[in-house]
Amino acid sequence: MADKRKIKKRKEEFGEPTESEKATSEEYSVAKWLKNNVPTKKTKFLNHHVEYFTGTKAVDALLTSKWATGKNPIFTTRHEVTDYLHQMLLHKLFHRAKKVPVTEQELKGKSKKKDKEQEKSSKSGDDKDGEKSQASACEGKESKDGKEKEKKKRKIRLEMHLEQVFLDTADAYVWIYNPMPWYYWLFGALVVLSTITVCMFPLWPATVRKGVYYLSIAAAAFLVMIIALAVLRVVVFCLVWILTLSRHHLWLLPNLTEDVGFFASFWPLYKYEYRGPGSDCDKSSKNKKKRKKDKQSDDESEKAPLLTEQPADSVSEAPPEIDTGEIKEEPLLPSTDKQSESESENSQRSSTDRDFEIVEPGDVEPDRDSNA
Repeated sequence: MADKRKIKKRKEEFGEPTESEKATSEEYSVAKWLKNNVPTKKTKFLNHHVEYFTGTKAVDALLTSKWATGKNPIFTTRHEVTDYLHQMLLHKLFHRAKKVPVTEQELKGKSKKKDKEQEKSSKSGDDKDGEKSQASACEGKESKDGKEKEKKKRKIRLEMHLEQVFLDTADAYVWIYNPMPWYYWLFGALVVLSTITVCMFPLWPATVRKGVYYLSIAAAAFLVMIIALAVLRVVVFCLVWILTLSRHHLWLLPNLTEDVGFFASFWPLYKYEYRGPGSDCDKSSKNKKKRKKDKQSDDESEKAPLLTEQPADSVSEAPPEIDTGEIKEEPLLPSTDKQSESESENSQRSSTDRDFEIVEPGDVEPDRDSNA
């Protein structure tokens, strides 16, 4: 109770109306006039689509209205207009909102989702020719450029403002007042009257009841005819498809089950397509297969392991290492002695599988038998 009393005292101090006070008929008429004459914009506010206007435009519009230029004007200056609009805000005809700029990360997230959806739709669609695909790629680039230009424009979202005060500024004010259009009342009254008349069917005259009976039979026959046509067109398509080995496609009333208007569903009467060898569909399928093979080959070449490339590198690098070793050993020993020594070493190692030390002839002691 103490909290409620404090709230009432604050409202009385700041001149705010109590909960029992409501907007007057004059304020409702002003709000209706503002809603029809002040330009509004649509955006999202707490996940709801709303309309908002700016404070300066509302003040400018009211200064030229009949309430400011008539015989008994309610307001004549901008300050008086702002005070009047503040009273309308307190009567919950609209509320003040805060403009928050949308960050680039949020825009990028939305654009990524749209690009993924477009890629899925493009994959599901059939590409007829290479030229058409190039043209679509060019169009995609142009659309991306257009999107980048649109992104450069400032985008905002609305949030609730903590200070609910009307100011003669460019602040946003969201409409709460949403009058019911007159045709809503008319349609509602017609619905009520029609339900009452249907409920009073036993009291209708005999001729009217007989006419309704014939109309109901005609409607049922029409529905049965549409169902029979839908079954017949499927049977004809299957027969033609089987007999021609899926080369000829014939649809009777192709728009019968499509989401089109009543008269458009019965036109054209038939649709014929040839999908055999040499047709556009055959060419497009071949182009698709070629593209898939090219993509697979590119993926395999990129994902090939690096180990398969190492032996070729080692073989290519081996001869230079041997050449460098030979160049280093050539100045130390003569070429003939080196070759003979290497041959003798190889022969001795191969025969006895042991290592022998080669000594020069001057270091060996002369044999006694030869001296004798």
